[in-house]
Amino acid sequence: MFNRAVSRLSRKRPPSEINDSEGHPSSSQQSLKGTSKWASSLENLLEDPEGVKRFREFLKKEFSEENVLFWLACEEFKKTQGKKQMQEKAKEIYMTFLSSKASSQVNVEGQSRLSETILETPHPLMFQKLQDQIFNLMKYDSYSRFLKSDIFLNHKKSEEQEENSSEAQTAAKRASRIYNT
Repeated sequence: MFNRAVSRLSRKRPPSEINDSEGHPSSSQQSLKGTSKWASSLENLLEDPEGVKRFREFLKKEFSEENVLFWLACEEFKKTQGKKQMQEKAKEIYMTFLSSKASSQVNVEGQSRLSETILETPHPLMFQKLQDQIFNLMKYDSYSRFLKSDIFLNHKKSEEQEENSSEAQTAAKRASRIYNT
């Protein structure tokens, strides 16, 4: 169930553009895509399904994939409707990431840990403080290393090669039209 939610969240692409005064995406945001967008902020990386996939791949190698999985689970939890579903998801998050017996325990400050009793009365922001801790841990630790990693750099290189190839094809088509008219 949890993996399906993470998978579903990874595929969604929420709007992340910065809009001008007329509500149109700003030109700086329109021009950023792929690795350039990922490199601009952790938030942009986490909004891109391919970025999440590559970041997870990197974190797995660093033995800290649970951080991004917890963050994604909290994002999904905030969208949960209905008390029963919220209780089920809260318990799942607790048992997977926060309990002393958790299979993928995240490293959060001791006093920030939730007691199991809070799971009976869940609310959308009940994990927010812990999620913020994990986000900051990723932002100031893993994210900067990710941007220097082979996973990121190789993906960036292949993106650039695709872009150059595409530009060359476009130039060839233009030249072909000019000479064939």
